[in-house]
Amino acid sequence: MSSGHSSGNPLGALYRYAISGMFLDREASFTSRKCDVKDERLNGCGSKELELACIGLKGKTLDPEKGSYVQADFEKAIELSEYGKFHYFLLAVCGFVSTSEEMDVISMSFILPSAQCDLKLDTQAKGWLNSIIFIGMMGGAYAWGSIADALGRRKVLIAISFMNALCIVASSFSQTYELFMLFRFLNGAALGGSGPVIWSYFAEFQPKSKRGSMLSFMAAFWTLGNLFVAGLAWLIIPRKMGYTSTTFTYNSWRIFLLICAIPSFVVTGLLMLLPESPKYLLSSGKYEEALEIFRKIYVINTGKPRDSYTVKELILDDYPDSNPVKDEVEEKSKCKTMLGDIVENSRQLFVAPILRFTIISIIINFTFHIGYYGLMMWFPELFNRFDEFHRDQPGEVASICQVTDYVVNKGSHSIENVCSDKIGASVFMESLITVASAIPANIIAVLGMDRLGRKFFLVFSTFSSGLCSIGLYFVYNKYQNLTVSAIFSGVISCGNAALDCLITEVFPTQLRATGIAISMVAARLGGIIGNIVIAQLLDMYCPAPTFIVAALLIGGGLLCLFLPNTTREPLS
Repeated sequence: MSSGHSSGNPLGALYRYAISGMFLDREASFTSRKCDVKDERLNGCGSKELELACIGLKGKTLDPEKGSYVQADFEKAIELSEYGKFHYFLLAVCGFVSTSEEMDVISMSFILPSAQCDLKLDTQAKGWLNSIIFIGMMGGAYAWGSIADALGRRKVLIAISFMNALCIVASSFSQTYELFMLFRFLNGAALGGSGPVIWSYFAEFQPKSKRGSMLSFMAAFWTLGNLFVAGLAWLIIPRKMGYTSTTFTYNSWRIFLLICAIPSFVVTGLLMLLPESPKYLLSSGKYEEALEIFRKIYVINTGKPRDSYTVKELILDDYPDSNPVKDEVEEKSKCKTMLGDIVENSRQLFVAPILRFTIISIIINFTFHIGYYGLMMWFPELFNRFDEFHRDQPGEVASICQVTDYVVNKGSHSIENVCSDKIGASVFMESLITVASAIPANIIAVLGMDRLGRKFFLVFSTFSSGLCSIGLYFVYNKYQNLTVSAIFSGVISCGNAALDCLITEVFPTQLRATGIAISMVAARLGGIIGNIVIAQLLDMYCPAPTFIVAALLIGGGLLCLFLPNTTREPLS
Protein backbone atom coordinates (compact mmCIF):
# COMPACT_ATOMS: atom_id res chain seq x y z
CA MET A 1 0.00 0.00 0.00
CA SER A 2 1.54 3.26 -1.04
CA SER A 3 1.50 6.32 1.08
CA GLY A 4 -0.56 8.11 -1.53
CA HIS A 5 -3.56 5.98 -0.63
CA SER A 6 -3.24 6.24 3.07
CA SER A 7 -5.45 9.26 3.54
CA GLY A 8 -8.43 7.95 1.54
CA ASN A 9 -11.63 6.30 2.60
CA PRO A 10 -10.89 4.00 5.57
CA LEU A 11 -13.07 1.19 4.19
CA GLY A 12 -11.36 1.53 0.84
CA ALA A 13 -8.04 1.36 2.61
CA LEU A 14 -9.18 -1.72 4.47
CA TYR A 15 -10.25 -3.38 1.20
CA ARG A 16 -6.93 -2.57 -0.46
CA TYR A 17 -5.30 -3.92 2.67
CA ALA A 18 -7.15 -7.22 2.34
CA ILE A 19 -6.20 -7.79 -1.32
CA SER A 20 -2.70 -6.31 -1.41
CA GLY A 21 -0.88 -9.50 -0.50
CA MET A 22 -0.68 -8.97 3.21
CA PHE A 23 -0.51 -12.69 3.86
CA LEU A 24 3.03 -13.20 2.57
CA ASP A 25 4.86 -16.48 2.79
CA ARG A 26 8.30 -14.96 3.15
CA GLU A 27 10.55 -16.38 5.85
CA ALA A 28 11.76 -13.84 8.38
CA SER A 29 15.33 -12.64 8.05
CA PHE A 30 17.33 -12.39 11.20
CA THR A 31 20.64 -11.17 9.75
CA SER A 32 20.19 -7.61 11.04
CA ARG A 33 19.16 -8.63 14.57
CA LYS A 34 21.49 -7.86 17.43
CA CYS A 35 20.43 -11.00 19.20
CA ASP A 36 21.73 -14.37 20.25
CA VAL A 37 19.56 -17.14 18.83
CA LYS A 38 18.99 -20.44 20.63
CA ASP A 39 17.07 -23.13 18.78
CA GLU A 40 15.14 -24.82 21.55
CA ARG A 41 11.60 -26.01 22.10
CA LEU A 42 9.26 -23.75 24.02
CA ASN A 43 6.75 -25.23 26.41
CA GLY A 44 3.53 -25.69 24.51
CA CYS A 45 4.89 -25.04 21.02
CA GLY A 46 4.81 -27.93 18.60
CA SER A 47 7.29 -26.58 16.06
CA LYS A 48 10.75 -25.14 16.62
CA GLU A 49 10.70 -21.59 17.89
CA LEU A 50 13.42 -19.01 18.30
CA GLU A 51 14.31 -17.82 21.75
CA LEU A 52 15.98 -14.44 21.39
CA ALA A 53 18.34 -13.03 23.95
CA CYS A 54 18.32 -9.39 22.86
CA ILE A 55 20.95 -6.83 23.68
CA GLY A 56 18.94 -4.17 25.47
CA LEU A 57 17.05 -2.89 22.42
CA LYS A 58 13.61 -4.33 23.19
CA GLY A 59 11.06 -1.60 22.59
CA LYS A 60 13.74 1.10 22.45
CA THR A 61 13.13 4.03 20.06
CA LEU A 62 16.14 5.40 18.17
CA ASP A 63 16.54 8.28 15.71
CA PRO A 64 15.25 7.30 12.24
CA GLU A 65 17.08 10.23 10.57
CA LYS A 66 20.40 8.71 11.60
CA GLY A 67 19.63 5.38 10.02
CA SER A 68 18.59 3.78 13.28
CA TYR A 69 15.40 1.80 13.89
CA VAL A 70 12.94 0.74 16.51
CA GLN A 71 13.05 -2.80 17.77
CA ALA A 72 9.84 -3.82 19.55
CA ASP A 73 7.93 -6.76 20.93
CA PHE A 74 4.22 -7.32 20.29
CA GLU A 75 2.90 -5.04 23.04
CA LYS A 76 5.05 -2.11 21.92
CA ALA A 77 4.32 -2.70 18.23
CA ILE A 78 0.53 -2.84 18.65
CA GLU A 79 0.66 0.25 20.87
CA LEU A 80 2.61 2.21 18.23
CA SER A 81 0.15 1.19 15.51
CA GLU A 82 -2.40 3.22 17.53
CA TYR A 83 -6.05 2.40 18.14
CA GLY A 84 -8.63 3.37 15.58
CA LYS A 85 -10.64 2.42 12.50
CA PHE A 86 -9.06 -0.99 12.02
CA HIS A 87 -9.79 -2.10 15.58
CA TYR A 88 -13.40 -0.93 15.42
CA PHE A 89 -13.93 -2.79 12.15
CA LEU A 90 -12.28 -5.83 13.72
CA LEU A 91 -14.63 -5.54 16.71
CA ALA A 92 -17.64 -5.35 14.40
CA VAL A 93 -16.62 -8.43 12.40
CA CYS A 94 -15.53 -10.56 15.36
CA GLY A 95 -18.57 -9.43 17.31
CA PHE A 96 -20.80 -10.41 14.41
CA VAL A 97 -19.18 -13.86 14.44
CA SER A 98 -20.13 -14.18 18.12
CA THR A 99 -23.63 -12.90 17.36
CA SER A 100 -24.19 -15.50 14.66
CA GLU A 101 -22.79 -18.23 16.92
CA GLU A 102 -25.16 -17.36 19.75
CA MET A 103 -28.11 -17.14 17.37
CA ASP A 104 -27.42 -20.68 16.16
CA VAL A 105 -27.10 -22.08 19.68
CA ILE A 106 -30.10 -20.35 21.25
CA SER A 107 -32.41 -20.68 18.22
CA MET A 108 -33.28 -24.24 19.24
CA SER A 109 -34.88 -23.10 22.49
CA PHE A 110 -37.35 -20.98 20.50
CA ILE A 111 -38.36 -23.61 17.96
CA LEU A 112 -38.88 -26.50 20.40
CA PRO A 113 -42.49 -25.60 21.32
CA SER A 114 -43.38 -25.28 17.61
CA ALA A 115 -41.35 -28.24 16.36
CA GLN A 116 -42.74 -30.67 18.94
CA CYS A 117 -45.57 -31.69 16.62
CA ASP A 118 -43.54 -31.89 13.38
CA LEU A 119 -40.74 -33.91 14.98
CA LYS A 120 -42.89 -35.70 17.60
CA LEU A 121 -40.95 -34.46 20.63
CA ASP A 122 -41.47 -35.21 24.30
CA THR A 123 -39.53 -33.46 27.09
CA GLN A 124 -36.63 -35.93 26.94
CA ALA A 125 -36.36 -35.61 23.15
CA LYS A 126 -36.30 -31.82 23.56
CA GLY A 127 -33.44 -32.19 26.02
CA TRP A 128 -31.43 -34.25 23.54
CA LEU A 129 -32.22 -31.83 20.73
CA ASN A 130 -30.95 -28.96 22.88
CA SER A 131 -27.87 -31.03 23.74
CA ILE A 132 -26.86 -32.41 20.34
CA ILE A 133 -25.38 -29.11 19.22
CA PHE A 134 -23.13 -29.12 22.32
CA ILE A 135 -22.04 -32.69 21.60
CA GLY A 136 -20.89 -31.51 18.18
CA MET A 137 -19.27 -28.45 19.71
CA MET A 138 -17.19 -30.58 22.07
CA GLY A 139 -15.37 -32.33 19.25
CA GLY A 140 -15.31 -29.25 17.06
CA ALA A 141 -13.82 -27.01 19.75
CA TYR A 142 -10.78 -29.20 20.27
CA ALA A 143 -10.23 -30.03 16.59
CA TRP A 144 -10.62 -26.50 15.23
CA GLY A 145 -8.76 -24.88 18.13
CA SER A 146 -5.80 -27.18 17.62
CA ILE A 147 -5.80 -26.59 13.86
CA ALA A 148 -5.89 -22.83 14.47
CA ASP A 149 -2.79 -23.08 16.67
CA ALA A 150 -1.06 -25.10 13.95
CA LEU A 151 -2.18 -23.24 10.80
CA GLY A 152 -3.40 -19.83 11.95
CA ARG A 153 -6.68 -18.21 12.97
CA ARG A 154 -8.11 -16.51 9.89
CA LYS A 155 -8.43 -19.39 7.43
CA VAL A 156 -9.96 -21.60 10.10
CA LEU A 157 -12.56 -18.95 10.96
CA ILE A 158 -13.59 -18.61 7.31
CA ALA A 159 -14.00 -22.38 6.92
CA ILE A 160 -15.97 -22.64 10.17
CA SER A 161 -18.40 -19.85 9.27
CA PHE A 162 -19.17 -21.27 5.83
CA MET A 163 -19.65 -24.82 7.15
CA ASN A 164 -21.91 -23.49 9.88
CA ALA A 165 -24.15 -21.65 7.42
CA LEU A 166 -24.56 -24.71 5.19
CA CYS A 167 -25.50 -26.95 8.14
CA ILE A 168 -28.19 -24.53 9.34
CA VAL A 169 -29.75 -24.40 5.88
CA ALA A 170 -29.71 -28.20 5.64
CA SER A 171 -31.30 -28.60 9.08
CA SER A 172 -34.16 -26.29 8.12
CA PHE A 173 -35.09 -28.70 5.29
CA SER A 174 -34.82 -31.85 7.43
CA GLN A 175 -38.15 -33.66 7.72
CA THR A 176 -37.31 -36.26 10.37
CA TYR A 177 -36.04 -36.07 13.93
CA GLU A 178 -32.97 -38.20 13.10
CA LEU A 179 -31.91 -36.12 10.09
CA PHE A 180 -32.50 -32.90 12.00
CA MET A 181 -30.31 -34.21 14.82
CA LEU A 182 -27.54 -35.08 12.33
CA PHE A 183 -27.35 -31.59 10.87
CA ARG A 184 -27.57 -29.98 14.29
CA PHE A 185 -24.61 -32.12 15.33
CA LEU A 186 -22.60 -30.97 12.28
CA ASN A 187 -23.72 -27.42 13.01
CA GLY A 188 -22.31 -27.83 16.50
CA ALA A 189 -19.04 -29.25 15.16
CA ALA A 190 -18.57 -26.02 13.19
CA LEU A 191 -19.70 -23.75 16.02
CA GLY A 192 -17.35 -25.51 18.43
CA GLY A 193 -14.36 -24.01 16.68
CA SER A 194 -15.82 -20.54 16.34
CA GLY A 195 -15.66 -19.67 20.05
CA PRO A 196 -12.04 -20.52 20.92
CA VAL A 197 -10.62 -19.29 17.62
CA ILE A 198 -12.48 -15.97 17.40
CA TRP A 199 -11.59 -15.03 20.98
CA SER A 200 -7.93 -15.87 20.42
CA TYR A 201 -7.93 -13.96 17.14
CA PHE A 202 -9.57 -10.83 18.55
CA ALA A 203 -7.45 -10.73 21.71
CA GLU A 204 -4.25 -10.96 19.67
CA PHE A 205 -4.89 -7.55 18.08
CA GLN A 206 -5.54 -5.75 21.38
CA PRO A 207 -3.07 -3.67 23.45
CA LYS A 208 -3.05 -4.57 27.12
CA SER A 209 -4.55 -1.21 28.14
CA LYS A 210 -7.76 -1.91 26.22
CA ARG A 211 -7.92 -5.69 26.08
CA GLY A 212 -10.28 -6.24 29.01
CA SER A 213 -12.82 -3.62 27.96
CA MET A 214 -12.74 -4.68 24.31
CA LEU A 215 -13.15 -8.38 25.15
CA SER A 216 -16.09 -7.40 27.33
CA PHE A 217 -17.45 -5.33 24.47
CA MET A 218 -17.18 -8.33 22.19
CA ALA A 219 -18.97 -10.48 24.76
CA ALA A 220 -21.86 -8.03 24.52
CA PHE A 221 -22.39 -9.21 20.94
CA TRP A 222 -23.60 -12.50 22.41
CA THR A 223 -26.42 -10.52 23.94
CA LEU A 224 -27.17 -9.04 20.53
CA GLY A 225 -27.39 -12.59 19.22
CA ASN A 226 -29.94 -13.41 21.90
CA LEU A 227 -31.92 -10.27 21.08
CA PHE A 228 -31.88 -10.90 17.33
CA VAL A 229 -32.97 -14.50 17.67
CA ALA A 230 -35.74 -13.64 20.16
CA GLY A 231 -36.98 -10.81 17.95
CA LEU A 232 -36.92 -12.95 14.80
CA ALA A 233 -38.71 -15.77 16.59
CA TRP A 234 -41.42 -13.36 17.73
CA LEU A 235 -41.89 -11.99 14.21
CA ILE A 236 -41.82 -15.30 12.33
CA ILE A 237 -42.70 -18.40 14.35
CA PRO A 238 -46.27 -17.50 15.49
CA ARG A 239 -47.30 -16.76 11.89
CA LYS A 240 -48.87 -19.24 9.51
CA MET A 241 -46.50 -19.28 6.55
CA GLY A 242 -44.57 -21.67 4.36
CA TYR A 243 -45.56 -24.77 2.42
CA THR A 244 -47.13 -28.03 3.58
CA SER A 245 -47.90 -31.23 1.67
CA THR A 246 -48.32 -34.88 2.58
CA THR A 247 -44.57 -35.54 2.14
CA PHE A 248 -42.87 -32.19 2.75
CA THR A 249 -43.35 -29.40 5.28
CA TYR A 250 -41.58 -26.05 5.33
CA ASN A 251 -43.37 -23.94 7.91
CA SER A 252 -42.60 -20.87 10.01
CA TRP A 253 -40.05 -22.35 12.40
CA ARG A 254 -38.06 -23.73 9.45
CA ILE A 255 -38.11 -20.32 7.76
CA PHE A 256 -36.88 -18.87 11.06
CA LEU A 257 -33.92 -21.30 11.01
CA LEU A 258 -33.13 -20.42 7.39
CA ILE A 259 -32.97 -16.71 8.22
CA CYS A 260 -30.67 -17.50 11.17
CA ALA A 261 -28.13 -18.83 8.63
CA ILE A 262 -27.74 -15.45 6.90
CA PRO A 263 -25.30 -13.92 9.46
CA SER A 264 -22.92 -16.87 9.03
CA PHE A 265 -22.79 -16.32 5.26
CA VAL A 266 -22.16 -12.60 5.83
CA VAL A 267 -19.29 -13.09 8.30
CA THR A 268 -17.63 -15.55 5.92
CA GLY A 269 -17.19 -12.69 3.47
CA LEU A 270 -16.22 -10.10 6.09
CA LEU A 271 -13.49 -12.32 7.55
CA MET A 272 -11.78 -12.35 4.15
CA LEU A 273 -11.10 -8.62 4.58
CA LEU A 274 -9.08 -9.18 7.76
CA PRO A 275 -5.43 -10.28 8.19
CA GLU A 276 -3.91 -13.12 10.14
CA SER A 277 -3.20 -12.44 13.81
CA PRO A 278 0.20 -10.67 14.10
CA LYS A 279 0.66 -12.18 17.55
CA TYR A 280 0.28 -15.65 16.05
CA LEU A 281 2.71 -14.84 13.21
CA LEU A 282 5.22 -13.44 15.68
CA SER A 283 5.06 -16.54 17.88
CA SER A 284 5.49 -18.67 14.72
CA GLY A 285 8.69 -16.83 13.76
CA LYS A 286 7.14 -14.99 10.77
CA TYR A 287 8.45 -11.59 11.79
CA GLU A 288 8.30 -9.84 8.43
CA GLU A 289 4.67 -10.83 7.85
CA ALA A 290 3.73 -9.64 11.33
CA LEU A 291 5.56 -6.34 10.80
CA GLU A 292 3.78 -5.76 7.49
CA ILE A 293 0.41 -6.24 9.21
CA PHE A 294 1.37 -3.77 11.96
CA ARG A 295 2.29 -1.22 9.28
CA LYS A 296 -1.04 -1.58 7.50
CA ILE A 297 -2.97 -1.36 10.77
CA TYR A 298 -1.06 1.86 11.44
CA VAL A 299 -1.97 3.25 7.99
CA ILE A 300 -5.68 2.47 8.45
CA ASN A 301 -5.80 3.86 11.99
CA THR A 302 -3.85 7.07 11.36
CA GLY A 303 -4.06 7.78 7.61
CA LYS A 304 -0.30 8.38 7.63
CA PRO A 305 2.24 6.85 5.22
CA ARG A 306 3.43 3.36 6.12
CA ASP A 307 7.04 4.55 6.26
CA SER A 308 6.20 6.76 9.24
CA TYR A 309 5.48 3.69 11.38
CA THR A 310 8.50 3.77 13.68
CA VAL A 311 8.86 0.03 14.31
CA LYS A 312 11.34 -1.44 11.84
CA GLU A 313 12.03 -4.78 13.46
CA LEU A 314 10.07 -7.18 15.68
CA ILE A 315 11.39 -9.46 18.36
CA LEU A 316 9.85 -12.41 20.12
CA ASP A 317 8.09 -11.72 23.40
CA ASP A 318 9.36 -13.28 26.58
CA TYR A 319 7.23 -16.24 27.69
CA PRO A 320 8.00 -16.72 31.37
CA ASP A 321 5.26 -19.31 31.83
CA SER A 322 5.68 -21.13 28.57
CA ASN A 323 9.18 -22.58 28.73
CA PRO A 324 9.71 -24.49 31.97
CA VAL A 325 10.19 -27.83 30.23
CA LYS A 326 12.85 -28.43 27.57
CA ASP A 327 12.46 -31.43 25.29
CA GLU A 328 15.67 -33.12 24.19
CA VAL A 329 14.39 -34.37 20.87
CA GLU A 330 16.48 -33.98 17.73
CA GLU A 331 14.91 -32.08 14.88
CA LYS A 332 13.81 -34.57 12.24
CA SER A 333 12.56 -31.96 9.79
CA LYS A 334 12.30 -28.23 9.55
CA CYS A 335 8.56 -28.23 10.15
CA LYS A 336 6.64 -30.87 12.03
CA THR A 337 3.36 -32.13 10.61
CA MET A 338 0.19 -30.38 11.63
CA LEU A 339 -0.91 -33.46 13.55
CA GLY A 340 2.34 -33.42 15.50
CA ASP A 341 1.78 -29.77 16.39
CA ILE A 342 -1.74 -30.51 17.58
CA VAL A 343 -0.62 -33.40 19.78
CA GLU A 344 2.30 -31.43 21.20
CA ASN A 345 0.21 -28.34 21.95
CA SER A 346 -2.37 -30.49 23.70
CA ARG A 347 0.28 -32.27 25.75
CA GLN A 348 1.88 -29.03 26.89
CA LEU A 349 -1.43 -27.83 28.34
CA PHE A 350 -1.12 -30.63 30.88
CA VAL A 351 2.47 -29.83 31.87
CA ALA A 352 3.22 -27.59 34.87
CA PRO A 353 2.83 -24.66 35.32
CA ILE A 354 0.13 -24.46 32.60
CA LEU A 355 -1.52 -27.58 34.03
CA ARG A 356 -3.02 -25.64 36.96
CA PHE A 357 -4.63 -23.08 34.64
CA THR A 358 -5.97 -25.83 32.38
CA ILE A 359 -7.62 -27.82 35.18
CA ILE A 360 -9.22 -24.77 36.81
CA SER A 361 -10.50 -23.38 33.51
CA ILE A 362 -12.04 -26.76 32.66
CA ILE A 363 -13.91 -26.95 35.98
CA ILE A 364 -15.08 -23.32 35.89
CA ASN A 365 -16.34 -23.59 32.31
CA PHE A 366 -18.13 -26.87 33.06
CA THR A 367 -20.00 -25.60 36.12
CA PHE A 368 -20.70 -22.14 34.70
CA HIS A 369 -22.25 -23.41 31.46
CA ILE A 370 -24.43 -25.98 33.18
CA GLY A 371 -26.20 -22.91 34.55
CA TYR A 372 -25.81 -20.65 31.53
CA TYR A 373 -27.05 -23.07 28.87
CA GLY A 374 -28.90 -25.43 31.19
CA LEU A 375 -31.35 -22.78 32.38
CA MET A 376 -31.18 -20.16 29.61
CA MET A 377 -32.20 -22.62 26.90
CA TRP A 378 -35.19 -23.78 28.95
CA PHE A 379 -36.60 -20.34 29.75
CA PRO A 380 -38.83 -20.18 26.63
CA GLU A 381 -40.20 -23.64 27.48
CA LEU A 382 -40.92 -22.56 31.07
CA PHE A 383 -42.58 -19.36 29.84
CA ASN A 384 -44.73 -21.45 27.51
CA ARG A 385 -45.76 -23.76 30.36
CA PHE A 386 -46.77 -20.83 32.57
CA ASP A 387 -48.68 -19.34 29.65
CA GLU A 388 -50.53 -22.61 29.04
CA PHE A 389 -51.38 -22.99 32.73
CA HIS A 390 -52.79 -19.47 33.02
CA ARG A 391 -54.85 -19.92 29.85
CA ASP A 392 -56.42 -23.08 31.24
CA GLN A 393 -56.55 -21.93 34.88
CA PRO A 394 -57.05 -18.14 34.83
CA GLY A 395 -56.48 -16.46 38.17
CA GLU A 396 -54.85 -19.52 39.74
CA VAL A 397 -51.53 -19.16 41.60
CA ALA A 398 -48.97 -21.95 41.21
CA SER A 399 -45.24 -22.55 41.60
CA ILE A 400 -43.11 -23.59 38.66
CA CYS A 401 -43.24 -27.20 39.84
CA GLN A 402 -47.03 -27.14 40.15
CA VAL A 403 -47.26 -25.66 36.66
CA THR A 404 -44.98 -28.38 35.31
CA ASP A 405 -47.04 -31.08 37.01
CA TYR A 406 -50.21 -29.70 35.42
CA VAL A 407 -48.72 -29.48 31.90
CA VAL A 408 -47.27 -33.00 32.08
CA ASN A 409 -50.37 -34.69 33.47
CA LYS A 410 -53.24 -32.66 31.99
CA GLY A 411 -51.86 -30.21 29.45
CA SER A 412 -50.08 -30.34 26.09
CA HIS A 413 -47.41 -32.77 27.36
CA SER A 414 -49.88 -35.35 28.64
CA ILE A 415 -50.40 -38.66 26.84
CA GLU A 416 -54.10 -38.02 26.23
CA ASN A 417 -53.68 -34.53 24.82
CA VAL A 418 -53.56 -33.92 21.07
CA CYS A 419 -50.27 -32.23 20.13
CA SER A 420 -50.53 -28.46 19.91
CA ASP A 421 -47.85 -26.20 18.46
CA LYS A 422 -49.62 -22.96 19.37
CA ILE A 423 -47.46 -20.48 21.24
CA GLY A 424 -48.75 -17.25 22.72
CA ALA A 425 -47.05 -14.03 21.61
CA SER A 426 -46.41 -13.25 25.29
CA VAL A 427 -43.92 -16.15 25.41
CA PHE A 428 -41.70 -14.43 22.85
CA MET A 429 -42.12 -11.06 24.55
CA GLU A 430 -41.03 -12.56 27.88
CA SER A 431 -38.04 -14.22 26.19
CA LEU A 432 -37.08 -10.92 24.58
CA ILE A 433 -37.26 -9.11 27.93
CA THR A 434 -35.10 -11.81 29.52
CA VAL A 435 -32.28 -11.56 26.98
CA ALA A 436 -32.55 -7.74 26.83
CA SER A 437 -31.81 -7.58 30.55
CA ALA A 438 -28.25 -8.59 29.71
CA ILE A 439 -27.63 -5.28 27.90
CA PRO A 440 -27.11 -3.10 31.02
CA ALA A 441 -25.06 -5.90 32.58
CA ASN A 442 -22.75 -5.98 29.56
CA ILE A 443 -22.39 -2.20 29.61
CA ILE A 444 -21.29 -2.41 33.25
CA ALA A 445 -18.84 -5.16 32.30
CA VAL A 446 -17.35 -3.07 29.48
CA LEU A 447 -16.89 -0.04 31.74
CA GLY A 448 -15.62 -1.91 34.79
CA MET A 449 -13.70 -4.94 33.54
CA ASP A 450 -10.32 -3.16 33.47
CA ARG A 451 -11.06 -1.32 36.73
CA LEU A 452 -12.59 -3.92 39.02
CA GLY A 453 -11.00 -6.93 37.37
CA ARG A 454 -12.11 -10.24 35.89
CA LYS A 455 -12.30 -12.12 39.19
CA PHE A 456 -14.63 -9.60 40.82
CA PHE A 457 -17.19 -9.86 38.03
CA LEU A 458 -16.97 -13.65 37.83
CA VAL A 459 -17.45 -14.23 41.58
CA PHE A 460 -20.26 -11.66 41.78
CA SER A 461 -21.98 -13.20 38.77
CA THR A 462 -21.81 -16.81 39.90
CA PHE A 463 -23.09 -16.01 43.40
CA SER A 464 -25.93 -13.82 42.10
CA SER A 465 -27.01 -16.25 39.38
CA GLY A 466 -26.86 -19.11 41.88
CA LEU A 467 -29.26 -17.24 44.16
CA CYS A 468 -31.55 -16.56 41.18
CA SER A 469 -31.56 -20.26 40.35
CA ILE A 470 -32.76 -21.02 43.87
CA GLY A 471 -35.29 -18.20 43.56
CA LEU A 472 -36.96 -19.89 40.57
CA TYR A 473 -38.26 -22.57 42.92
CA PHE A 474 -40.15 -19.96 44.93
CA VAL A 475 -41.93 -18.07 42.12
CA TYR A 476 -45.72 -18.34 42.02
CA ASN A 477 -46.78 -16.61 38.81
CA LYS A 478 -45.46 -15.80 35.35
CA TYR A 479 -44.46 -12.26 36.32
CA GLN A 480 -42.29 -13.39 39.22
CA ASN A 481 -40.83 -16.03 36.92
CA LEU A 482 -40.02 -13.35 34.33
CA THR A 483 -38.39 -11.09 36.93
CA VAL A 484 -36.10 -13.79 38.33
CA SER A 485 -35.26 -15.05 34.83
CA ALA A 486 -34.35 -11.53 33.67
CA ILE A 487 -32.06 -10.95 36.67
CA PHE A 488 -30.44 -14.35 36.09
CA SER A 489 -29.85 -13.50 32.42
CA GLY A 490 -28.25 -10.17 33.30
CA VAL A 491 -25.84 -11.32 35.99
CA ILE A 492 -24.78 -14.52 34.23
CA SER A 493 -24.09 -12.60 31.00
CA CYS A 494 -21.83 -10.28 32.98
CA GLY A 495 -20.01 -13.32 34.34
CA ASN A 496 -19.72 -14.78 30.87
CA ALA A 497 -17.84 -11.67 29.72
CA ALA A 498 -15.45 -11.95 32.68
CA LEU A 499 -14.90 -15.67 32.10
CA ASP A 500 -14.17 -15.10 28.40
CA CYS A 501 -11.58 -12.44 29.29
CA LEU A 502 -9.92 -14.53 31.98
CA ILE A 503 -9.65 -17.75 29.97
CA THR A 504 -8.45 -15.90 26.86
CA GLU A 505 -5.63 -14.20 28.76
CA VAL A 506 -4.42 -17.01 30.99
CA PHE A 507 -2.90 -19.17 28.21
CA PRO A 508 0.26 -18.22 26.23
CA THR A 509 -0.10 -17.38 22.53
CA GLN A 510 1.12 -20.67 21.06
CA LEU A 511 -1.32 -22.57 23.29
CA ARG A 512 -4.16 -20.05 23.42
CA ALA A 513 -6.59 -21.45 20.84
CA THR A 514 -6.02 -25.02 22.01
CA GLY A 515 -6.35 -24.01 25.67
CA ILE A 516 -9.55 -22.10 25.05
CA ALA A 517 -10.80 -25.00 22.92
CA ILE A 518 -10.33 -27.51 25.74
CA SER A 519 -12.09 -25.09 28.10
CA MET A 520 -14.89 -24.82 25.54
CA VAL A 521 -15.14 -28.62 25.41
CA ALA A 522 -15.81 -28.53 29.16
CA ALA A 523 -18.34 -25.73 28.61
CA ARG A 524 -20.17 -27.74 25.96
CA LEU A 525 -20.14 -30.80 28.20
CA GLY A 526 -21.76 -28.63 30.84
CA GLY A 527 -24.37 -27.55 28.30
CA ILE A 528 -25.07 -31.18 27.38
CA ILE A 529 -25.39 -32.41 30.95
CA GLY A 530 -27.36 -29.34 32.00
CA ASN A 531 -29.95 -29.81 29.27
CA ILE A 532 -30.28 -33.58 29.70
CA VAL A 533 -30.47 -33.43 33.50
CA ILE A 534 -33.03 -30.62 33.44
CA ALA A 535 -35.09 -32.53 30.86
CA GLN A 536 -35.03 -35.68 33.00
CA LEU A 537 -35.66 -34.01 36.36
CA LEU A 538 -38.02 -31.19 35.40
CA ASP A 539 -40.97 -33.52 34.86
CA MET A 540 -39.96 -36.16 37.42
CA TYR A 541 -38.48 -34.23 40.36
CA CYS A 542 -38.92 -30.55 39.68
CA PRO A 543 -37.07 -28.94 42.65
CA ALA A 544 -33.74 -30.65 41.91
CA PRO A 545 -32.51 -28.73 38.82
CA THR A 546 -32.63 -25.27 40.39
CA PHE A 547 -30.66 -26.28 43.50
CA ILE A 548 -28.11 -28.36 41.56
CA VAL A 549 -27.44 -25.47 39.19
CA ALA A 550 -27.08 -23.03 42.12
CA ALA A 551 -24.51 -25.21 43.90
CA LEU A 552 -22.43 -25.70 40.75
CA LEU A 553 -22.44 -22.01 39.83
CA ILE A 554 -21.32 -20.83 43.26
CA GLY A 555 -18.72 -23.57 43.71
CA GLY A 556 -17.22 -23.06 40.25
CA GLY A 557 -17.04 -19.30 40.69
CA LEU A 558 -14.90 -19.62 43.81
CA LEU A 559 -12.27 -21.55 41.84
CA CYS A 560 -11.44 -18.49 39.76
CA LEU A 561 -9.70 -17.06 42.84
CA PHE A 562 -6.90 -19.57 42.17
CA LEU A 563 -6.20 -18.15 38.69
CA PRO A 564 -3.67 -15.33 38.19
CA ASN A 565 -4.77 -11.71 37.93
CA THR A 566 -4.58 -10.85 34.22
CA THR A 567 -6.14 -7.38 34.41
CA ARG A 568 -4.00 -4.90 32.42
CA GLU A 569 -1.19 -7.44 32.17
CA PRO A 570 0.71 -8.06 28.90
CA LEU A 571 -0.66 -10.86 26.73
CA SER A 572 1.77 -13.77 27.16
